[in-house]
Amino acid sequence: MSLRSKLVGNRQFYSTLLTISVPIIIQSGITNFVNLLDNIMVGGIGTEGLSGVGIVNQLIFVYNLAIFGALSGVGIFSAQYYGARNIEGIRNTMRFKLMVAAVITAAAIIILETAGSRLIRLYLNGSDDGGNLSLTLEYGLDYMRIAIIGLPFFMIIQVYSSTLRECGETIMPMKAGIVSIIVNLVFNYLLIYGKLGFPKLGVAGAAIATALSRAVESSIILIWSHSNAKLRFQFLQNVYSSLRIPGKLVSRIAKIGTPMLINEVFWSVGMAAMNQCYSLRGLNAVAAFNIASTIMNLFNVVLFSIGASLGVIVGNILGSGDMEKAVDYDRKIIAFSTFICVLIGALMFVSAPVFPRLYNTTEEAKAIAADVIRIAACFLPVVAMKNGSYYTLRSGGRTYITMAFDSGMIWTISLPIAYFLSRFTDMNPVLIFMFVQLGDIVKVVIGLILVKGKVWLRNIVN
Repeated sequence: MSLRSKLVGNRQFYSTLLTISVPIIIQSGITNFVNLLDNIMVGGIGTEGLSGVGIVNQLIFVYNLAIFGALSGVGIFSAQYYGARNIEGIRNTMRFKLMVAAVITAAAIIILETAGSRLIRLYLNGSDDGGNLSLTLEYGLDYMRIAIIGLPFFMIIQVYSSTLRECGETIMPMKAGIVSIIVNLVFNYLLIYGKLGFPKLGVAGAAIATALSRAVESSIILIWSHSNAKLRFQFLQNVYSSLRIPGKLVSRIAKIGTPMLINEVFWSVGMAAMNQCYSLRGLNAVAAFNIASTIMNLFNVVLFSIGASLGVIVGNILGSGDMEKAVDYDRKIIAFSTFICVLIGALMFVSAPVFPRLYNTTEEAKAIAADVIRIAACFLPVVAMKNGSYYTLRSGGRTYITMAFDSGMIWTISLPIAYFLSRFTDMNPVLIFMFVQLGDIVKVVIGLILVKGKVWLRNIVN
């Protein structure tokens, strides 16, 4: 078999991949573009507002990934049950998702309510040369108190959207997401700046707009999904009639899914800890990394959407029992993602100085942000291969290996680099970020060895 035939698919392959990935790309792309606009609007308040909201969103990011990890572990079963056309299996995984997500959400609300102030202060130990640290804390607390209201709505969105995608429905979550985005953007404009007779609420207005948009999105998905339960989504019929899940399935989900939950929590906490390391270089660094992460997320949309599609497509194929096809599709999706990221990385590098100029912050913060974006652009193909390895290992239920590969690498490679360089050297935050990214090369080598070794190649529902 030639290299081209190994890495390049036919028309059917790309049709399958694009059918799943394009709606996710559109939804995520619009979401991240509006997040950019939100950030710019909040940034109009100044460096303190931008930094305060950015810190809180970093904390909420830990919750978001805990939800993602819990649902991903269960979603491995949903995707394979769908491939095996097992309706009752999907219904049971849906119930499991609802219960575990409710527990995580309640825990997150309690932690943020009781320890939110102390958590925000962890990021305010550097210099205040870029602004007022006390004012940053005040803005962060104002935003957090209201943002908490949106967490239950986010939970519902993720439970339903993830299950629909695992069952091949990507269009409706995209449409609901677009409506949510419009609501968020409009009310950000009205409530942050007090337009058209609305009160001028600043960062609190941004939090209200986000919570409101989540409520709208969850309502649309709930109403539409259950309206189509009889014809298209039979697994939703009687899903709330009982909370009973077969004990054997609970045991299997717990065995395979728990490492995914642990992985995402440890990964997100590790990322938050690395950002805390960067924050030791002052408020300018806090603002810069908030700007850079928003821009990087916008450019990373295609990368992560293709990765999510890989998980769904390969998971469905594994559930159907066609192992040879699973290997072929997996290899070609990773190759396609890496090639696309070479192009996106080039565009990202060229446009790096443009986006920070849109923010009302210091020149130093803008310069740091531009340099961080350039470095991230250079490493984007590396991230594509790492991301493809992650979703491949996860699709076959090899969650312990996935956990060691993903969060294990954060805590043993990336975080020690950031911790040592931020505390024992006077290296600037841009160089620290670069050395952290270099650590990803080790992860890619290990990931590709695991993928090539086919340790992930198994059916877990039959």
